[in-house]
Amino acid sequence: MSKQNIVTTTLEEAQERIRRHGSRTDWARVDALTDADIEAAMRDDPDWADFIDFDWSNAVAVYPQPKQAVSIRLDSDVLDFFKSTGKGYQTRINAVLRHFMQESLKNKKAG
Repeated sequence: MSKQNIVTTTLEEAQERIRRHGSRTDWARVDALTDADIEAAMRDDPDWADFIDFDWSNAVAVYPQPKQAVSIRLDSDVLDFFKSTGKGYQTRINAVLRHFMQESLKNKKAG
């Protein structure tokens, strides 16, 4: 992609453009989508191929927190697995550790 085609706008500029010219999103079409339509579109989207059958019912929004740089020794197969999942593997390792921490704290309170 050429940098000539990239346009950066502030939220206020985008809102003003929508106020003046209207939204280019077909909201009636979006509102008419059923859950089945959305799931079919997701199944057709190759970006969702590995995630479509995940149970998202317990998903939690995680807001970025400042990170602390550490050195950690991991088994090579564990590291290889996370690296094979692509860019952001360190963030995913952090998410797995966070989930373990939260479950441990929850079990500690229950017991």
